[in-house]
Amino acid sequence: MTETLPIRVVALYRFTPFADIAAIQPPLALVCCSNGVKGTLLLAAEGINGTIAGSEEGVDAVLAHIRALPGCADLDVKESRAETMPFHRMKVRLKREIVTMGEPAIDPLEGVGHYVEPQDWNALIAEPGTIVIDTRNDYEVAVGTFAGAVDPQTRTFRDFPAWFREHREELIGDGPPPKIAMFCTGGIRCEKSTAFLKAEGLDEVYHLKGGILKYLETVPAAESLWEGECFVFDQRVAVGHGLALGSHVLCHACRMPVSVEDRGSPLYVEGVSCPACHDARNETQRASYAERERQMRLAEARGEAHVGAVLPKTHGAD
Repeated sequence: MTETLPIRVVALYRFTPFADIAAIQPPLALVCCSNGVKGTLLLAAEGINGTIAGSEEGVDAVLAHIRALPGCADLDVKESRAETMPFHRMKVRLKREIVTMGEPAIDPLEGVGHYVEPQDWNALIAEPGTIVIDTRNDYEVAVGTFAGAVDPQTRTFRDFPAWFREHREELIGDGPPPKIAMFCTGGIRCEKSTAFLKAEGLDEVYHLKGGILKYLETVPAAESLWEGECFVFDQRVAVGHGLALGSHVLCHACRMPVSVEDRGSPLYVEGVSCPACHDARNETQRASYAERERQMRLAEARGEAHVGAVLPKTHGAD
């Protein structure tokens, strides 16, 4: 049971105006480090976003600090468990956006779409005519998604507005606007994508409250419409129903998730290459990756964390 695992993992975000993020950063980093909490937190003028992990008491101390920040009393949190610490260090970074869309006029506090609770999601996406859109990046969608969802095949969330504008007519047509249901890992990308679609003149825009993580946590597997696993931005790589650890691992060469099937490919060499990146790397690069992997294994044998250890793609995506 995941409830018995020792490490508490918390994904969080809150859109709220911060007047001086540079003043918030040092005390936030201090409370994280002094309580043994690791992960990544992003601060911007529009709010806070990130994932942290640690002991029960350590995470409680950090959450209490964050909830005391302006507008953060109702901080949105998704919790899961891990057997080992999924992060190597703690980072508190200052950014222009807590999730990068590149549309400065979009304000989720002013124009967000309609929230849908996980237990009501299946009924919505099963309605005839509802368009279901996965707002995540291509490598995330490849790990798992909802049956029948549209995959924009975007490399970053910044590409989403251009994708929608380019495909708007084929998605919506010229009749009455359909219901559009969107989802992402934890909900934050949909705060902006639904606000964006509303700014584009659409009103019947919905999104999964709490994201895929809350859906997998609360909807029984027997009733679920989710197919595959959900990519997460830490060393667990992916989770399944009940937020149990998934079967994917991380390619240390390109930081892409690698399935069980792909690990059977002759192009997969642990720490060196996978089918997604093998042909994009030369022998010199692969030799460097192999040496890094060897050094990581030696560090692990000594009970140390290697400074070159590779993490999944940055949390800024969600």
